[in-house]
Amino acid sequence: MIIILKPNSEQQNVAELIKTLETEYNLEVQRMDGVNYSILGLIGDTSALDTDPIQEKEVVKKVMRIQEPYKKVNRAFHPDDTIVNVGGFEIGGNRLALMAGPCSVESEEQIISIAKKVKAAGANFLRGGAYKPRTNPYRFQGLGIEGLKHLETARKETGLPIVTEITSVDLIDLFVDKVDIIQVGARNMQNYVLLRELGKCQTPVLLKRGLSATIEEWLMSAEYIVSGGNPNVVLCERGIRTYETFTRNTLDLSAVPVIKKVSHLPVIVDPSHATGLWWAVEPLAMAAVCVGADGVMVEVHEQPSEALSDGKQSLLPDKFSKLAEKLRGAAALMGKTI
Repeated sequence: MIIILKPNSEQQNVAELIKTLETEYNLEVQRMDGVNYSILGLIGDTSALDTDPIQEKEVVKKVMRIQEPYKKVNRAFHPDDTIVNVGGFEIGGNRLALMAGPCSVESEEQIISIAKKVKAAGANFLRGGAYKPRTNPYRFQGLGIEGLKHLETARKETGLPIVTEITSVDLIDLFVDKVDIIQVGARNMQNYVLLRELGKCQTPVLLKRGLSATIEEWLMSAEYIVSGGNPNVVLCERGIRTYETFTRNTLDLSAVPVIKKVSHLPVIVDPSHATGLWWAVEPLAMAAVCVGADGVMVEVHEQPSEALSDGKQSLLPDKFSKLAEKLRGAAALMGKTI
């Protein structure tokens, strides 16, 4: 439920209303003040709450019940877009987040070399997997802590904030200390124990959509993090599983405008994992920007045929550079810059 306050309401009257809602109805009240509005978001069991007495309050303009199960990530609760600040760079603002790098960190030399090349092309974040959850237990699982150290070195060399995937609750303290954006992969989107713990920190979280998750399920996962106290969530559409087998997954570009309508969280697109085909990355990255995405995540490798994971979907650095130039044009069309 949300309560829309009248403009220029007496703050003492608003404070009294909040106290009543908290003490008499045992509700959590979240206040949001925008340029042209003030809203009270009510969290808790509001089913028995009689709205008539509230509607009659002098400071109340309108009372609305929210039907969706997600509350804090609902745009009705937070009409203004959330902007996630990562070391001075804003995701969800007027700049396009361009995350690039290899699927897996393979060596210090490899990640530093790629980091320098993607930065020169225009990337503003370095992505790279140190821990790799793989379907096949016999495939490369990542370098672990050594991989994180290599990412830290690459960050020091280039200044690029690092994005990497967490696979276990046990790693949270380590990631909070070393990582700029903690990525929750598709397989862990509904790992609610992990999501609850990430809600206790303030490090930005990149939440990928699950393999077969609905948009509501995806948003409910984000709700776990935000309701836990961490508002710094970025959603990532990376393709879902359908009956089609030509591509690795089916990229749901419609999810971007849907998210923009129902939620205030920023959303980016990962066309690399969506298709599994390097030649399909460029057109889908362009399309993602044109439907309103706040950024794209692209896999880049200097020798894709020898990559330890996901070489088929990785762009060569020169191809990424050409893509970045085209994305500048698409971003400008949408009122953004890189």
